[in-house]
Amino acid sequence: MTRTAVFLLACLLSLAVRAADIQVLALFRDKAVIDVDGHRYTLSAGQSTPGGVRLVSADSEKARLEVDGKVAVYRLGDRISTRFRPATGNQVVIAPDSQGMYHVDGSINGFQVRFVVDTGSTLIAMNRHQAQRIGLDYRMDGKPAVSSTASGLDKVWLVTLHKVTVGDIVLRDVRAQVHNGDYPQEILLGNSFLNGVDLSRRGRLLQLQTK
Repeated sequence: MTRTAVFLLACLLSLAVRAADIQVLALFRDKAVIDVDGHRYTLSAGQSTPGGVRLVSADSEKARLEVDGKVAVYRLGDRISTRFRPATGNQVVIAPDSQGMYHVDGSINGFQVRFVVDTGSTLIAMNRHQAQRIGLDYRMDGKPAVSSTASGLDKVWLVTLHKVTVGDIVLRDVRAQVHNGDYPQEILLGNSFLNGVDLSRRGRLLQLQTK
């Protein structure tokens, strides 16, 4: 193979990685099943897909994947695009804190709150004290249900938030759940909001953008 062909192949592989949509399908100790642009791969720690997505490590909760030379944590069900396109609509870029958590300021029904991005949460989630602070009459307007948490089953109320704002992004009629106890300590920005925006990653930065 000529040097030119090798160079072109390297460029194509690099582009393939940068243009990847990645989803974590299953997690095991030192092994993960991932989907990359519609192709499923079972990787052991240290192995890579043909496009160069490498599994650094994995356990039952998360996988550390190296994409385009940068390592990031992916949890079960995460679907994150590495396509970081220039924004054409409202956008919010979030950097992780020292613990690797993605916090962002926003509002619920006009009341200022602070979210933590949680792609593992099906809905926006908050505890009863947070709901009371922002004026949610969740016992009257919500529907009782049971949610599974790390500490077991928890009684919740399913509610609809009239307006949720993160930066300049505004979504209306967003589903949420209010927990009966003190969990979660922070309001979780779950998939009932995240599925309504385009979520992409550049290195350790997350970008939320209106669809």
